[in-house]
Amino acid sequence: MLPSPCYVFSDAHLGVRGSDVEAATLAFLRHVARSAGSLVINGDLFEFWFEWTHVIPRRGFRVLAALADVREAGVPIAMLAGNHDCWGGDVLRRDVGVDYRLTPLTGVIAGWHAWIEHGDGLRHEDAPYRRLRAVIRHPLAKRAFRMLPPDAASGLAHGSSHASRMHSAADEGAGLRNVAFTRLESTPGLELVIYGHSHVAHLERAAGGGVYANPGPWLTDQSYLVVTDDRIALRRWSGSAEGSDLHVLDRAAKKALPDA
Repeated sequence: MLPSPCYVFSDAHLGVRGSDVEAATLAFLRHVARSAGSLVINGDLFEFWFEWTHVIPRRGFRVLAALADVREAGVPIAMLAGNHDCWGGDVLRRDVGVDYRLTPLTGVIAGWHAWIEHGDGLRHEDAPYRRLRAVIRHPLAKRAFRMLPPDAASGLAHGSSHASRMHSAADEGAGLRNVAFTRLESTPGLELVIYGHSHVAHLERAAGGGVYANPGPWLTDQSYLVVTDDRIALRRWSGSAEGSDLHVLDRAAKKALPDA
């Protein structure tokens, strides 16, 4: 169980752009440490992440320290693996203190019965990628990659991931929306499904009353979700204070509140 208010963001891809994204992330995490009951990082915090025995990627070091500060402030953090940062380990779990996981986060999130997953490989047309993902995440692949010099390995990883880092899904998020609605309809008691990955922010109530939410890309929009016991809000970070609401759904209401 993650307490309310639960903040959710995804797809920061730290290491792609300049210091502006990192600065916004650091300011946001300082706010989270003061205001959040819990935090979920729903994949692709880093453009690339790997843990060698004595080395970690240099990019994102300050964000790791800020996450450790959030944990020291008493805020639990769940970090789900994305397609860019699926090789996490003891540094994230033990040194930083986050609940890093390769599997979906399920259970009670800020009072909602929720399913949270990054979203890569879930659409029907993603079958070729699912086969590739099985290879990339295999322990033997991880062991082979660890044998490469860190500088060479990091350069290879950054170069090969260019296609998916800066663009929204070609279907404008429709595929993940359909997957979410199917899950809501087929899972008794499920109230909330949250995906990332598509780089398309979304907040919509399904016919049965459940909600699909996607925080959108932190990398370009600095948008995020705030889930409380009675509502869920899609917001954009304002830089120094709580962001403004872009869209809000009340847990009990059958219609969306007016956009801010």
